[in-house]
Amino acid sequence: MKQFAYTHPKIDFDFQQSIERFFVEEIPLYAFSGTGNYLILKIKKTDMSTWKLITVLAKACSVQERDIGYAGLKDKNATTIQYISLPKQYEKELYKNLTTLKIEIVEKTYHKTPIKIGHLKGNRFSIMLHHVSEKNALAFEKAAQKMQTSGIPNYFGYQRFGEDSKSYLQGKEIAHSGKRLKGSKEKLLVSAYQSHLFNEWLSSRVKLSSVISSHNATEAAKKLKYPLELVKALQKQPQFFKLFLGDVMMHYPHGKTDFVKDMTQSSQAFKSGNIAPTGLLCGANTLRAKSDAYYLEESFDDTEMGSLPGDRRFAWIWPKDVTIQYDKETKKLTVDFFLPKGAYATTFLEEIGKFSLKER
Repeated sequence: MKQFAYTHPKIDFDFQQSIERFFVEEIPLYAFSGTGNYLILKIKKTDMSTWKLITVLAKACSVQERDIGYAGLKDKNATTIQYISLPKQYEKELYKNLTTLKIEIVEKTYHKTPIKIGHLKGNRFSIMLHHVSEKNALAFEKAAQKMQTSGIPNYFGYQRFGEDSKSYLQGKEIAHSGKRLKGSKEKLLVSAYQSHLFNEWLSSRVKLSSVISSHNATEAAKKLKYPLELVKALQKQPQFFKLFLGDVMMHYPHGKTDFVKDMTQSSQAFKSGNIAPTGLLCGANTLRAKSDAYYLEESFDDTEMGSLPGDRRFAWIWPKDVTIQYDKETKKLTVDFFLPKGAYATTFLEEIGKFSLKER
């Protein structure tokens, strides 16, 4: 079960991921040049996954799906705006054959290179929540603004794990079979297993940090079975999420990685938002933590996972540009915010509400 970082009381609201209540827009990593051999489309879509969008576009202009570039996957049950690239020579054919009302080409431009996965700064969200009391609206805004300053754990959202929340089990089985992965579906299942291990590690670190933050040094040392001096050193760190020697830090929101060698120095840079800790996405050729942090990571590492490349993922992120609008008469609350790439809006909402949106 996911461990929450914040200790405020539960805040109740009604969430539904639908095209009327959930809006997301990609923010590109860079400005497009306006010239080049690739057509860049800013596309608004409703009730359609990115996979389906690519299939429809490929069929409309008679190209292979692999020739269509995209920066990230967007959910079906939402109104989304994302950027797509395809070779310029198919532009006329695309406009001639694209007929579905679920896709609207908002803007077009050109660029010298195609869009690739990960080529985005992040996403801007606008989400409408229903049945929010005035008291809960005030509490919601207070919690959201605090998280904008102090940050949140960067869990993978429930959408990552399928309808039954257990797709990672299939992924684990495929990963351990030793066979070469076939197609995007098997890759998605195996990456769900990577994501599950990351979430489990992150939850354990949040729980550990909660114990250190909410108990005196002697009690925390007893609960964690840690040396008293280590707990005292951890409690001196100003931020909630406690760092250990050997943690892999990364410049935020993107940049080079480095290891924690001095907990005081690293925690000050973390508190100011210059760097953030990362967690392991286990796989081939990935960087592991060292020293004390390695032992905290080891239980959530699968060294047999060689079918996909590994990576590091930010364990802690900061929501930005948070604004709240509340209507007392309809009891509807709209929250707008920005998250860096790979982060889930539902994770932010769950940290505020202190309940699982999936179970609701």
